[in-house]
Amino acid sequence: MLKKKLKNIFLTGLAVVIPAGLTIYILFFIIDIMDNLLRIIPLEYQPDTLLNFHIPGLGAIVTVILILICGLVTRSYLGTRLVAFGERLVGKIPFVRSIYQAIKRIADSLFMNKAQSFKKVVIVEYPCHGIYSIGFITGTPNGEVQERLGSCVGVYFPHALTPTTGIFAIVPREGLIEVDMTVEEAFTLIISGGIVTPPTRNPSVKANQINRINGRSSDENDSGTCMKRMKNLKEIEHEVLKTGSTSEI
Repeated sequence: MLKKKLKNIFLTGLAVVIPAGLTIYILFFIIDIMDNLLRIIPLEYQPDTLLNFHIPGLGAIVTVILILICGLVTRSYLGTRLVAFGERLVGKIPFVRSIYQAIKRIADSLFMNKAQSFKKVVIVEYPCHGIYSIGFITGTPNGEVQERLGSCVGVYFPHALTPTTGIFAIVPREGLIEVDMTVEEAFTLIISGGIVTPPTRNPSVKANQINRINGRSSDENDSGTCMKRMKNLKEIEHEVLKTGSTSEI
């Protein structure tokens, strides 16, 4: 009995420590990468040299500030012209142009709301008949694909445990099963390998409940109408009996 209790206590501790530990580890890993970005500054001007001590997370703060400054400058007229000039310059380099344009389109889709990428979760019968996979609608193919394949959309199927890798497929719209699951819930389900499931959402159950309530209300209304009619019939019968007894007298 004591051994079983100790085992349960240990497993409970693991359930608390592992998520917290991994989260802290990933945060420190990202902060360490951002701190290393400060090494591009000459050694005599680095914050560690000027302050004579290291401040953890200073690189993350500097990175966020630089991103805000870049966004502020880009929104101005001069910044827009500079970005356009830089894109034209990069567009003249064959290999770099392809990489830059692909990354820029992905960034615009994810951060600038220029497309509805990864905004909808769907279930598709994939990779074979009778087996279903969770995917994310990434966009609508161009006109040539639509003409040859009909109405279809692009769907990305991430791999379990490593969602940064996956498979892209073009799926007909009639082959999509839309769900109410959010993107975060779907990613959690995929990353955990199906261990962590999202909360149950069953619109049909809710509809059945509403219909049941409406049906019960209509039944109550019908029963109320019947009671009212029976009451009226009793009053008429009473009046008839009263009238008949009066006439006999």
